[in-house]
Amino acid sequence: QVQLVESGGGLVQAGGSLRLSCAASGRTSSSTVMGWFRQAPGQEREFVSAITSSGGNTYYADSVKGRFAIYRDNAKNTVDLQMNSLKPEDTAVYYCAAPAHYYGGYWMPQSYDYWGQGTQVTVSS
Repeated sequence: QVQLVESGGGLVQAGGSLRLSCAASGRTSSSTVMGWFRQAPGQEREFVSAITSSGGNTYYADSVKGRFAIYRDNAKNTVDLQMNSLKPEDTAVYYCAAPAHYYGGYWMPQSYDYWGQGTQVTVSS
């Protein structure tokens, strides 16, 4: 089992920044992709960003490209999401996710088996 715990959410004005952190524990593996997703009220969970095991490849949804950056520290088993130039439409619960075995499809929630409890991000206009 893998446990994921997110932190760093909060209330911020439009144009501001937040940094989310995901701490992994349990039977973790650094040799897997890690992802961030978000879910706004009444909407489906959507892909935000993902990072490969080495950190050499990063992926972003078009809606956050150029504003968000994902990082990982395998020594500390953490994955961070730096969010800049935040917009009201970024308001959502943000989830960290990890697969038990990765077979591709980093943008799909069904590719992941372990999820954190989520952290609320609210961007006011």
